[in-house]
Amino acid sequence: MEFENILYQKANNIAHITINRPEKMNALNKATRLEMAKALEDVRIDQSVKVMVLSGAGGKSFIAGSDLTELSTYSPLDMEQFMSTLAQSLYTQFEQLEKPVIAMIDGLCLGGGLELAMACDIRIASDRSKFGQPEIMIGIMPGGGGTQRLTRLVGAGKAKEMMFTGKPIEAAEALSIRLVNRICPSEELEETVMSLAKSISRQSGLVLKWIKKSVNVAQETSLRTGLDYEALAECLLFTSQDREEGMKAFFEKRKPVFTGK
Repeated sequence: MEFENILYQKANNIAHITINRPEKMNALNKATRLEMAKALEDVRIDQSVKVMVLSGAGGKSFIAGSDLTELSTYSPLDMEQFMSTLAQSLYTQFEQLEKPVIAMIDGLCLGGGLELAMACDIRIASDRSKFGQPEIMIGIMPGGGGTQRLTRLVGAGKAKEMMFTGKPIEAAEALSIRLVNRICPSEELEETVMSLAKSISRQSGLVLKWIKKSVNVAQETSLRTGLDYEALAECLLFTSQDREEGMKAFFEKRKPVFTGK
């Protein structure tokens, strides 16, 4: 599968999408978004893939936002179609992918880049990274999920401060407000992320799917409804071969071999 704006690799049950426009600080244009969507669909249907990593090339930027050269030409109707296909809708596909997604963030993570990172399940960043929603500085607002996901992650007060001012925050502050899961030196970032991805990839893909779906439900419903959903998911997993294998391996004191069935 050949691409011009992204790098796409699969190995050892891990898929890795890298935005490869370092000369543009990995800003997302339409062509890049279309390639991302195509790679994401391949991840979705490939049963051998258990976890996905998303990163940006060049070491200076994860994703610096949308490509303003394109965005500035959009009419209101163009923007409506963009939101429902390649912006807000595309980011939600990462959130709803039935496999864990890890954002590997090194450098700038701004605008649509932060919105996409927030749609990922886990965010690990280098200590030199910066995070922000600067849309207000060009007369628009976060429209790719920023007002919703940022508020849920860091609380309304901090989310409003970041969006009202447009000023970026440093990695240490992003960690302190739980915008990212952890930070590490840039030279250790890839090893840290891939170690985590490998650890996740050894688990049952079926269980990973239902954990992610259950946690996502928790973000949008009442505790009672969420608990009921969790209980039903657990009962469903008790019908699986992976449950039988996991428990058998435990009693036999060996590592389980999961098949996702």
